[in-house]
Amino acid sequence: MLEARDAVKNLREYHPPLAGRTGLRLDFNESTVGCSPRVLARLRALDADFLARYPEREPVEKDVAHFLDLDPAQVLLTNGVDEAIHLLCSTYLDSGDEALITVPTFAMYAVFAQAEGARVIEVLASHNFAFPAQELLAKISPRTRLIAIANPNNPTGAVVAENVLMRIAHAAPQAAVLVDEAYFEFHGETLMHQLRRTAPADNLFIARTFSKAYGLAGLRIGILAGEPRQMAMVRRVASPYSVNAAALAVLPEALEDQEYVARYVAEVRSNRERLQRELGDLGLHYWPSHANFVLVRIGSAHAEFVRALRDRGILVRDRSSDHGCEGCVRLTVGTDEHTQILIDVLREVVEQLGLRTPSETVRNGARA
Repeated sequence: MLEARDAVKNLREYHPPLAGRTGLRLDFNESTVGCSPRVLARLRALDADFLARYPEREPVEKDVAHFLDLDPAQVLLTNGVDEAIHLLCSTYLDSGDEALITVPTFAMYAVFAQAEGARVIEVLASHNFAFPAQELLAKISPRTRLIAIANPNNPTGAVVAENVLMRIAHAAPQAAVLVDEAYFEFHGETLMHQLRRTAPADNLFIARTFSKAYGLAGLRIGILAGEPRQMAMVRRVASPYSVNAAALAVLPEALEDQEYVARYVAEVRSNRERLQRELGDLGLHYWPSHANFVLVRIGSAHAEFVRALRDRGILVRDRSSDHGCEGCVRLTVGTDEHTQILIDVLREVVEQLGLRTPSETVRNGARA
């Protein structure tokens, strides 16, 4: 009888709640307005002959490399950041190796590492989800072959300083250090310039996505960037056709329309502060975010809270099963209009469920 590998049979399954997503989508950190009109125009111009051909990734990788001020040998376009993570695990992890992640964080780091037979070592975030730098450094061993860090982190919105990230990279030269910048645009700080150095850390990799600020989640396209010799190794395990032709066709248009992206990002950043003020006024404990979402602690009524918002046409994400996130819900931030809709409904639901608490002292920017 055919049996899957033990590493696969023992995987903790990841089941995102995708079914029936009707309403204002504030659950998956997607753009609430969608892509640039230039992207749609390019999509509409695609014909049958274009779709009949296998996609050519390299010309668009040159465009992306130019946009990032990198050499094309440093850039690989991937089928979302998920494929980038998978490729790093396939390239550098063997059975018995160790992968370090801090939790809570994006679930797929652990999934792909465990699928290769690696041992995943989870380092718990510090108080108020601060990055546990010393604890992580203490866990590095000769068997450490992958360290994955989301910056900003999902689902907390917390960030890690550049000097800390580089200290980790230098402390583990035998490990691939992935800095996942999926929410870079909403934070504004990046390690990409480290890859432009004459002698970059050859174990540093940076991932980006076009699913969030660019509104292209449905086309599944991301970036993995690193030192040229290491990227050559990653390319050996990558399919030449994993990024679809439609995504490659529209990406140059998305990159060209930076005015559209900047306008949306500015609106989201403004509304993030607006939403956090409202959560504080409602007496709800939230964590200051550097991404396009805010994590808020609802408590034992978290499931009822999510249902109440869904009944009113708003989808949000229950994160109670994540480490340290018991009773927490994540709210995606969108446009002025969408944020006002969310705030109006929040006031109603908080009142209905009796969640409002008296204002308390502020700790680290959040209602404690």
